[in-house]
Amino acid sequence: MRNPFLITFLMLGTLWVCGLLFDKAMADVTSSGATTNDQINSSGSNTAITGGYESTASTTYATGSSSNATTTNTTNAYQGDSRVVNSATAPALSNMSQDICTIGVGIGGSSLSFSASIGTHKRDLNCERLKLAKALHDMGMKVASISLLCQNPMVFEAMHHAGSYCPYDSKIGLDAKAEWEKYGKLRPDYDEYTKNLRIIEKVDKELEVNEEDKCMFNCDGDTSKLGNK
Repeated sequence: MRNPFLITFLMLGTLWVCGLLFDKAMADVTSSGATTNDQINSSGSNTAITGGYESTASTTYATGSSSNATTTNTTNAYQGDSRVVNSATAPALSNMSQDICTIGVGIGGSSLSFSASIGTHKRDLNCERLKLAKALHDMGMKVASISLLCQNPMVFEAMHHAGSYCPYDSKIGLDAKAEWEKYGKLRPDYDEYTKNLRIIEKVDKELEVNEEDKCMFNCDGDTSKLGNK
C-alpha cells in the first residue's frame, strides 16, 4: 500500500468507475441537452429535466369576480344601517348692532323622521332700567333717574349704606329714610333687609347678656362690677 504507483492506479480506477456510473445516469441526455425521454417513464428510463426555470403565482377567481385595490368606507348612522338623521339648526338670533334689551334663545332637535327648531327673545329688564335711567338723567330728571335705579335691590341697599337714601313719594334724604323704615315691606330689598335685622337683633341680645353677667347687683342705678371695691 505504500507503493505510490499502486495508490495512483487505484485512484484513477475509482474515478473511471464513477465516470461510467455518471454517464449511465445521464444516458438519456445528449451533450447538446437534447433528450429522447418520453417523460411518461413507459420504458422505466430516467426522466430528464432541462431548460431554464421560472416560478410564477396566479390567482383564479370565480366567474364574475375580480380583484382591485380600491377601498370604500361607508359611514352609517349605526352599524348595519345607511340611513342618516335629518339635520336641525337652531335659528340664529343676533344680539349685536341692535339698541334693544333682549337676549336671543334658540333650540333645535331631530330624530330619524322629524326635525324641528324654534327661537325667541327674552327681555333684559336690568338693561331696560339702565337705558331709561340714562335717558332721564340726560333730560335733567336726576331724582327720577335715581328713583328708577333704586328699584334694583342692590342699588337700594348700597344707597342706604352710603347714607344717600332713595327717594320716597317726593321725599328725599332723612325724610325718605323715615318713610322707608315706616313702610319697610315696600323696600325692594325687603327680604335681605329683614334677614339683616334678625342678625342685628341677635347680636345685640348677646351683647346685653354679656353686660349683665359683669354686673353683680344694681343699687339705685349704681352698678358694681367685678374687680371694684
